[in-house]
Amino acid sequence: MGSICDESVIENVDAPPTYAPSLPVPNVQELVKKEPLQIPDRYVRDQDDRPQMNDDMSCLSSEIPIIDLSLLSKGDKEELSKLDLACKEWGFFQVVNHGMAKELLQNMKDATVEFFELPLEEKNKYAMPPDDIQGYGHAYVVSEEQTLDWSDALILVVYPSQYRKLKFWPSTPTGYKDIIEAYSKEVKDIGVELLRSFSTIMGMDKDALLGLHEELVQALSVNYYPECSRPDQVLGISPHSDTSTITILMQEHDTHGLQIKHINGGWMLVKPVPGALVVNVGDVIEILSNGKYKSIEHRAVTNESKARISYASFLVPRDDVEIGPLEHLIDSQTPQKLYKKVVYGEYLRSSMKRPLEGKAHMQMAKVET
Repeated sequence: MGSICDESVIENVDAPPTYAPSLPVPNVQELVKKEPLQIPDRYVRDQDDRPQMNDDMSCLSSEIPIIDLSLLSKGDKEELSKLDLACKEWGFFQVVNHGMAKELLQNMKDATVEFFELPLEEKNKYAMPPDDIQGYGHAYVVSEEQTLDWSDALILVVYPSQYRKLKFWPSTPTGYKDIIEAYSKEVKDIGVELLRSFSTIMGMDKDALLGLHEELVQALSVNYYPECSRPDQVLGISPHSDTSTITILMQEHDTHGLQIKHINGGWMLVKPVPGALVVNVGDVIEILSNGKYKSIEHRAVTNESKARISYASFLVPRDDVEIGPLEHLIDSQTPQKLYKKVVYGEYLRSSMKRPLEGKAHMQMAKVET
């Protein structure tokens, strides 16, 4: 989920918050339609930042942990141990047996494809306003000089329901609002189960993390990555870690694009597992765990032949919640606090004042050494 909003927005936590202004930029899908072989200069990456299309550490992709949510929900010790290891060593895992119906997953994909196939003037009925990120457009564009991402997005705050700005929820195709609602409700239920398991592996009562959030805030970012004639020169989304507690992502099952930065520094493709959802540790968990679990940099790459869509749901605390290292996790392995206490709404908006740049935004929460 660009600039600090008015402090009254953070204090009035029951009002729909405003998150971030983002500068208007061209629609990438339209650029490709008009000039499919052209890559405008603003999208071309410096040599060092370009994806190496044949060096994606594919051999390691199959090692990304797969976690069975049905076992986690029963408190299965072996599966909880797998979750702990996944969060320590990867920061990413794929979750299966999550209970969401295949039909709902497919309905979400089908309706979203229909939305992005609409004429631009129709999609622009839901365009982001100048002061916020809800709606159709681009987030995190904070300067005229920054290199742009090869993607367009539809971003909606879904929960709590009083935060919704329904004028940005597409009424075309018919039933899309209801599908977004049904999909997001299932994601929320999955997120609640996951946060209970996170509480357990962090040595707390299973509802402790949910209590800390006071009320889960959930946003949905549907990202559309058009095909690109030179995928080696652009990025669909710049490298970043998520400011969330956890992020739950649905990928296309037949089109690759998500890459994570492995512990050894190389970029590695996350190959979709049919029916699975990808989950990653966000900055909030890294701060609460005092770095035991780390939010991992990730990015999206494009391809020459086919557009790709991803569906990222961000579960975060309320704006007024204070986050910092949990005292019982300050131990012999990490005896010093690596992070200070921060108000989540201030942390989030501080990160949105800057373009996506890896984990640079986390500096505001780090203890100075």
